[in-house]
Amino acid sequence: MSSMKGRSRVFTMGLVTSWYSSNIGVLLLNKYLLSNYGFKYPIFLTMCHMTACSLLSYIAIAWLKMVPMQTIRSRVQFLKISALSLVFCASVVSGNISLRFLPVSFNQAIGATTPFFTAVFAYLITFKREAWLTYLTLIPVVTGVIIASGGEPSFHLFGFLMCVGATAARALKSVLQGILLSSEGEKLNSMNLLLYMAPIAVVLLLPATLFMEENVVGITLALARDDIWIIWYLLFNSALAYFVNLTNFLVTKHTSALTLQETWGSRFPFHLYQQQPTTTLMLE
Repeated sequence: MSSMKGRSRVFTMGLVTSWYSSNIGVLLLNKYLLSNYGFKYPIFLTMCHMTACSLLSYIAIAWLKMVPMQTIRSRVQFLKISALSLVFCASVVSGNISLRFLPVSFNQAIGATTPFFTAVFAYLITFKREAWLTYLTLIPVVTGVIIASGGEPSFHLFGFLMCVGATAARALKSVLQGILLSSEGEKLNSMNLLLYMAPIAVVLLLPATLFMEENVVGITLALARDDIWIIWYLLFNSALAYFVNLTNFLVTKHTSALTLQETWGSRFPFHLYQQQPTTTLMLE
């Protein structure tokens, strides 16, 4: 019995390590591509991520049978998922844009304000009030980010605003997710939610890419002729973006949503950002 518990603990630790590492890996690789490498197309990069999530989600659910396939039951549910996808796109695109101008460490520091924005949106949308102690614990987090912003040598106003926008959108998504998919008849597990959200995100991102990042496909192919590694970077980065969501789902399944948020430490330290296993979605 003790040996089984030991193996289970090791397995869970392996999942948590994989999830944490893939999160950091996506951020670092995004930063490398968008800033160091000079691939200045964050919307197209996000669309690559969502395309990979669409394909790999279908393989995991329809072929590998990792979870049962769930269907969209109504037009209203489809509109709810589309709304989530739109907010999610705004979050990820803004976050990727901010990585062009800010270091990853400062980006993560700003991300620590997610619980603050979650508390604000939860109150504005649901009129839900938290305990005063909860609000008090948010003050040092926000104060610390303000102080860090003033002393950050590589501070960039536009990048900062994009990062704050991404953080706010991420918080809004978590609140809407809890509201829009809370009905017992419409609950989707996170893998099925990703299966339906990712293709909608691709449809939303495609016109934005064509309009705002003109001829990005031709430019990417031209870059590939000079450096074939750009294709491998994009493929690996996109697959890693899906792996973040897969490991997130597995960690939640084998532990709990609370454990997942506690594992992420200071970035999501409050129950304001906890999500139920049926709707957990860490798309970033």
